[in-house]
Amino acid sequence: MDSSFEAALEYCLSADSSRAGIGTYKEKTLHAVLKRYIEPNDAFQEVAVGSFVADICNENGIIEIQTRDFNNLRKKLDFFLKEHIVTIVFPIPATKWLLWVDPETGETTKQRKSPKTGNPCQAFHELYKIKPYLTHPNLRLRLMLLDMREYRYLNGWSRDKKKGSTRCERIPVALKDELQIDSPAEYRKLIPDTLQGGFTSADFAKAAGLSRHAASTALNVLNFVGAVERAGKKGKSYLYHILT
Repeated sequence: MDSSFEAALEYCLSADSSRAGIGTYKEKTLHAVLKRYIEPNDAFQEVAVGSFVADICNENGIIEIQTRDFNNLRKKLDFFLKEHIVTIVFPIPATKWLLWVDPETGETTKQRKSPKTGNPCQAFHELYKIKPYLTHPNLRLRLMLLDMREYRYLNGWSRDKKKGSTRCERIPVALKDELQIDSPAEYRKLIPDTLQGGFTSADFAKAAGLSRHAASTALNVLNFVGAVERAGKKGKSYLYHILT
């Protein structure tokens, strides 16, 4: 494990950091660990910039750690991007272990490894929400693949109370990989290497491990930033080519 990431994880899980139990504090552990890993100096964390507060503001610009709901970033981006380099950090579960929490007793089950694995293409769902900003010259993207434990309350609507349940916490275990995108042209990094020549959304879905709907969203974003272009049809489906 990266030593600086391990130090950030240890700090955020230690008693010295005065953090409470699972699901009982405002700042989630995943967010806190990434913030300390990226910027260990408290003086550059939670910095007022205009009427907003940036997660990090240092010599590299503004860094916003967003675990979901990218649409909530729009007002900040409208203001920050005028004068600052802005990097959005998005964590993606690489391998995930699930633990279920009884909301009444707090009792937690043993962890179970999820059969699902993550990859950078899962960012497209959120990127679509800020699509108009993706070509701004001051915007950067940092995708972080992490192994993590996910705690969920047993409060869902199904008989076993798991379907429709509420996620209460995610604890990172290890940093597996990072992908930095600094310009629209670099969104080509998110196109699977196996896709060559003309390909459809179904081809993209299979190569990227996405649903057909998610693949269509991905190609919508890639087309917007100029990483791919539509080039005819195959039956009822659009054919796409990678732009170089």
